[in-house]
Parts: sequence; structure tokens; C-alpha cells
Amino acid sequence: MKKQLTDMHLKDKRVLMRCDFNVPLDKDLNITDDIRIKSALRSINYVLENGGSLILMSHLGRPKGEARQEYSLKPVAKRLADLLEKEIVFADYDEVVNEKVKALADRLIPGEVMLLQNTRFRKEETKNDLDFSKELASLADVFINDAFGTAHRAHSSNVGVTQYLPSAVGFLIGKEIEAIGGALSNPKRPLTAILGGAKVSDKIGVIENLLGIADYILVGGGMAFTFVKAQGYPVGKSLLEADKVELAKALLVKAKEKGVEMLLPMDYKVAKEFKDTDQYEVVDWKEIPEDAMGLDIGKATIESFSEVIKNSKTVIWNGPMGVFEFENFAEGTNEIAKTLAKEDVISIIGGGDSAAAVEKAGLAELMTHISTGGGASLKYMEGKLLPGIEAIEDK
Repeated sequence: MKKQLTDMHLKDKRVLMRCDFNVPLDKDLNITDDIRIKSALRSINYVLENGGSLILMSHLGRPKGEARQEYSLKPVAKRLADLLEKEIVFADYDEVVNEKVKALADRLIPGEVMLLQNTRFRKEETKNDLDFSKELASLADVFINDAFGTAHRAHSSNVGVTQYLPSAVGFLIGKEIEAIGGALSNPKRPLTAILGGAKVSDKIGVIENLLGIADYILVGGGMAFTFVKAQGYPVGKSLLEADKVELAKALLVKAKEKGVEMLLPMDYKVAKEFKDTDQYEVVDWKEIPEDAMGLDIGKATIESFSEVIKNSKTVIWNGPMGVFEFENFAEGTNEIAKTLAKEDVISIIGGGDSAAAVEKAGLAELMTHISTGGGASLKYMEGKLLPGIEAIEDK
């Protein structure tokens, strides 16, 4: 069990906290979705209420070790100040840490908050360079990691820094461990996993791990066509990973051996072009036309998948059922989301596109847990250790 924020003595301490402020910006550098900032507020407020001062750090985008102003955390500092209703000291220095930043940190008093510039302005960050970690650690007395979205990466600001400061996880990571970890280690059954998205290759580890845990696995999205091909049927112009067909065959056999019911779509909405068109038809899964591509699951599949969900106690969902960005091919994803929202099940949404789809459908509040990290939640579902969590001190 990892140390939690509540295990740390915070009074009169300077607390260095790694957050995930990797928020989307429009062309005018305005934040278009602040959910990641809001998700950090509980841990931030806890530190402030318990007599600590805060030095927050995060990355934003992929500046590739260069100080590029379109990736500045300045918009985050402004939004954070609005949400906390207090002044934020924004240490706007391209080096992230320098003598001026150290002086600012030294002057912080309990209740004050400082935000560092984008940690990826330093090329050392993604290399988990310990010298950079040491610079970051020199600013504070305690380190808290509350950035689940980067927990699967070993970087200076979430792994290396733990070598120099007492450490714990924040409330957000604690919630992720409890939700996803609990669902995998001690689920209320039946446990159903819904897997979608483009590629089988992205989900191989997840499927293999879930074959030893889940009662049902529902497969949709582009990855399903590799399983169609594995059973000897045509996929037309649908997305296909030809080099993964044999693997798909093996996974179907393994599921049967382990008594896991792996359900594939029974029908598809197909169109001749990859665009949002109302010129589509619904066909049986074995009869995809040569000149068409599957872009969503059909009504029979929606009903079949929904029935399984209704009879489940825990559902983990990672990946949309179709091209949900296109209105004509969002029905499958939206209907699965609606079923999850209305049924009395523990619903865990694995970040990324699944979270975006649930948000877009206006159903986020009705889910048990929406992960803040797509890549991290995938690794967690694979049963992998996450470096950003493993590096934290044990209780």
C-alpha cells in the first residue's frame, strides 16, 4: 500500500505536487476543457487547509525539450487562480528551475500556491534525468504525485524526484487505484469488459490480462474486424490489422478455454467512404460488402451488448464502439454509454476516447469513475506496474 496524502505531515511544509494539467487549448490558447485542473483541486485544497504551501508542476503537450510559448502553462495559472479564488505565483521561467524560482519558493508562506513552467521545456524531463529531479526537489520538503495521466511514464517530475523527498500519492491517484485496481483484483461479479478503439495491437495486453479476470469481454470498434477476419469472413475496406489475425484466432481459443464469453458484433453500419454520411446500410457481421467499411455497430449488437451490461455488476470500458466523432456513426457508443448510465452497475471508464464519448453524451456524472489517464489506465488494465506509482514510498 502506497503512502497517501493523508499520511503526510503538511503544516509549514512546502509541498511539491505533480499534477496533470495537460489541458486542450484552442488556437487563441484558451482552455477548452478544464476537467483535469478541477480534478486536482481536492488534493490542492487539502494541502492548503492543512497548513502547507504548494509548488505545482505539470507538462502540457509535447514541446520536445524546447521552451515553446504555445505550450506555456500561463493559461493554466489563470484558470487555477479563478478556481481557487486566490493569486497564483506563476514562475514563468523557461529553465523551469533556476535561482529566481528557488527564491520564489523560499518566500512561500502557508496557504500560498506557485506553479512552475512546463516541465517538458527541459529535455531532461522525459529521460528521468536525476539532476533535473534534484533541482525540482530542492524547492520543497515533501513530494505528492497526483498525476495519474503520466503515471505510466518514468519522468524526472514523477519518478526521479521521489529519490530526494518523502513522497505520497494524492487523492486523484488514490481514487484511480481504488477504482481500477479494485475492479481488477476484487470485482463484484459478473465483471464485463467493453473494449473498442481502432487496433487490436493497442489492447493485446489488456485482453490477455482480462481473460484471467473478466466473465464477459465485449469487442467493438475498428479492432473487431481483425476478429471477423480471424473467423474467415470478409471485412471489405474496414480497418484491419492483417498481421494480428492469427493472434485474434488464438485469443478467441483462449477465451473459450478459460470460460470467458467473448462477444463480437452481430451487425455493422457500413459506408463506402470514411466520412459522416447518411448513405450507410446495416449488414450482418459475416456479410460486409467488398466496397464498404464498418464504421459503427448495428442495433442487434447494441441490444446484445446492453443485455450483458444489464446482467453485470462491474463494467470496465475502454474504447468507442464506432467512429463516434461522426454523428451518423456515434449511435453504438452513445447507446452503450446510456445503458451504463441507467443500470445499477459499477461503471469504470478508462480515459481517452471512452471518457470523451461519455462527456460528449452528457453522461459523465452518472458513471462511477472516469479515469483521467487513457494510457495509464490501459497499462493498469494490462496488470502492469506504473512507474509513477511504484516510485512512491510504501506505508
